[in-house]
Amino acid sequence: MTNGATNKVIHVDTDRCVGAGMCALTAPGVFTQDDDGFSEVLPGKEDGGGDPMVREAVRACPVQAISAPGIVAD
Repeated sequence: MTNGATNKVIHVDTDRCVGAGMCALTAPGVFTQDDDGFSEVLPGKEDGGGDPMVREAVRACPVQAISAPGIVAD
């Protein structure tokens, strides 16, 4: 992580994620699913990688398991 990026880090709450996969379908350049089907952020994409679909992926999560402070307004 680079300096100044700490306020723009996407996080998937693994306790809340149900594996619907909406984030990976909406922003596949940022999100993926692990072997158990739960969502995770791709390595190196913790800042969203400039993907304009990150905001929509956060909104699409049916259990609101994704936080993206500095990228998506709370």
